[in-house]
Amino acid sequence: MTSKISAGTRLRSQVCPAEVVVVRGGTGDVRLTCGGVPMVPPGTGPAQGGGVPTVPPGADPAPAASPASGLMDGAVLGKRYTASQDDTFEVLVTRPGRGTLADGTEPLVIKAAKALPASD
Repeated sequence: MTSKISAGTRLRSQVCPAEVVVVRGGTGDVRLTCGGVPMVPPGTGPAQGGGVPTVPPGADPAPAASPASGLMDGAVLGKRYTASQDDTFEVLVTRPGRGTLADGTEPLVIKAAKALPASD
């Protein structure tokens, strides 16, 4: 999926059970991938399937594609990831998986939590 992705968009991996929701869409174009394969909306088949629903809600989809070598470091449940070149883009992992979240082949990084001010 290459384009400006808007906040609230839900996407799933085609190589593992990982799912994300876009928290911030960013200022540029992002090619969001998991395991090196473009992510698709939940309930759709493989990218070449034309987006025809093939997976019942709540079911684990079978992998539709093979992951790219070296892009299987995992997506951690509840963590926010951001692109290293565009920190205005942010996704939240709602379902973990083995695929690496990336902008194309450039892995996304886990966004560090902001420190709270001390309350003395």
